[in-house]
Amino acid sequence: MIEVIAAIARWFQLVANLVLLGSCVFLAITSTGKRVYTAAWIERLERFFPWLAVSIPLGLLIILTTTIVQITGNISGLWQQEVWLGIVRDTQVGQIWVWRVASAMLLLAAVIYLRKTSKARWRYILCAVSATLPLIASSLASHTAAEELSVTAIMPYALHLIFAGIWFGALPAFLLLMYENHKYDKDKQGNNLKFETLKRFSSVALPVMLLIILTGIIVGDRIFDDYYAALVATPYGWMLCAKIFLLGIILLIAVRVRAYLPMLINSQQAADDSLSRLSMRKWVRIEFILALILVMLATLITNTTPVKYALIENWPFPFRFSIAATWNQPNVATQVWIGLAILVLAVGLLKLGQSLKWGLKRLISIPAILFVSGLAVALPPLAIQAYPETYRRPLVPFDAVSVANGATLYAEHCVECHGPQGKGNGIKSRTLSTRLPDLLTEPHTTEHTPGDFYNWLTYGMVNTDMPGYVEKLSDEDRWDLVNFVHALSRGYQARILSPEIIPNKAYVKPPVFSYTGHDGSSGALQDFREHKTVLLVVFSWPQSKDRIEQLRAAYSRLHEQHVAVLAVPNRDLSADELAQVAQELPFPVITQSATEIANSYSLSRRTLSHPDIIGRGTIPEHMEFLIDRYGYLRARWIPSIDQSGWSDIDQLNQQISLLNRENTKMPFPEDYVR
Repeated sequence: MIEVIAAIARWFQLVANLVLLGSCVFLAITSTGKRVYTAAWIERLERFFPWLAVSIPLGLLIILTTTIVQITGNISGLWQQEVWLGIVRDTQVGQIWVWRVASAMLLLAAVIYLRKTSKARWRYILCAVSATLPLIASSLASHTAAEELSVTAIMPYALHLIFAGIWFGALPAFLLLMYENHKYDKDKQGNNLKFETLKRFSSVALPVMLLIILTGIIVGDRIFDDYYAALVATPYGWMLCAKIFLLGIILLIAVRVRAYLPMLINSQQAADDSLSRLSMRKWVRIEFILALILVMLATLITNTTPVKYALIENWPFPFRFSIAATWNQPNVATQVWIGLAILVLAVGLLKLGQSLKWGLKRLISIPAILFVSGLAVALPPLAIQAYPETYRRPLVPFDAVSVANGATLYAEHCVECHGPQGKGNGIKSRTLSTRLPDLLTEPHTTEHTPGDFYNWLTYGMVNTDMPGYVEKLSDEDRWDLVNFVHALSRGYQARILSPEIIPNKAYVKPPVFSYTGHDGSSGALQDFREHKTVLLVVFSWPQSKDRIEQLRAAYSRLHEQHVAVLAVPNRDLSADELAQVAQELPFPVITQSATEIANSYSLSRRTLSHPDIIGRGTIPEHMEFLIDRYGYLRARWIPSIDQSGWSDIDQLNQQISLLNRENTKMPFPEDYVR
């Protein structure tokens, strides 16, 4: 019940806000101050303004009340002043609520001022600007703001709300003007002036609607984050699909309403004029009702789990669309481009039909048939087989322990067929009936989802020699194997790395890890994000003794540049060896999970000059990796391959300085493979 009350309150205050904004914009655009016949309907509209303005802070108060009940779990918290103060003062939700209430009260003051001042266009502009403030403040509570509280994250959502207000909020004013029964309705010239006013706003409504669609696409792309399968497999996606469907119907109605304007202006008979007005009113009423439902869906969507956090446990279709997996296949590109050409033709015929004044059935049916035909041509070649687990989130994170365990399982169950480096050249590969994919150098992991690999490991692959391991390996082990296959592929992609960073270019996502140092320190690689660059040193002992000593001597310079040094032995050290390494060392030597970290990062040992894809490969004795403040692998130095490189500490400091000077903010790598 509390959720229902909260949803209604959110919907009601948003509708009031949008109507105030749209009505004021409508009046500012269409009013000239010279038309006496518009005074009656404007006065009727303005009488609603104070009630709408009051309902916004009232709705916000109800929203906070329901929030407190949901947080405390009982209604008694509403009578405790400290609970209210705690929410408002100590939580981000409460602080955003304060901003929303403050902007709503400012809007109320602007409306009161509007009602008391002379009839001038600028007062509508003032009120419209004030009405945008609560919408901007509400965008701070959106899903995009929760991800990143910045101007670039909030602006598209705020603009989406503002443009929606200009269109949706103007519909009541549009209807009031249509229902105006002033004496000028009986006069042809008065009617022409009235419908010229409507036409003037209609010319503004079209670009506004296009901007609504554009900002909606930007916001949706940020929220979905390439996880578009959730559009048809999660509650968030289903409601968004319903919203898009409603918007499509509303656009068709808007086209129909726009077609009536020239008929009204050019009408020669009163009967024709009356019929056109009745039809126009009917369609605008329907548009407004659908818009109210659309706004309700929008309020429900904002309080639904975002798609990137929603779990798709079972994909409902036996197929999915993938450009990456199909584009290079024969004739796929040609067929897709033909389908797109048919879609463009459908849009062109729609515009042509409007200019030739086709009937509604003809105007909709012919482009619709072409549109469906274009999709039927373009989409099938992009479809590939999918499984219930295709979009399932991995059970274990992409970390060094998982990758190392996956490597052990791979050596035990997979190496005889797939080969020691996943190239499909194992000792049994020639006896198999199917050609094995190259998991190392080919983009196999980018063409298929982790869930696809999990399904194959669980149930095997139909019509191939790939067996299933559901009875041999646990869920965690199968996901560890998935992580290892992805680490193998990412490691090969890391061959582009060198001792020199490429400024503002971050591609390689390394496995994360937790650690414990010899000095008692502990933490995780993620702890350094946004704070420090990490120099990860994978070393051999005593072969790396001189380099460890050099880093000890240079540590103060590295520390000044906000660098955390983590030393990882590539094998378990004895107590005496650890004492020799760690003597007076100012940075930790990792003792917990050191072997797993070293083995997982050794997958990133390949370079452009030394691809190391023959046989089992060779692991260098010493490797160093620079991981930037956002968790991306940015540079790598292997002394046996890159020669001098970072042996000159000045060169290392130069690369760190370049990283520190970067201003581009990157999204953190995902904790799970995707």
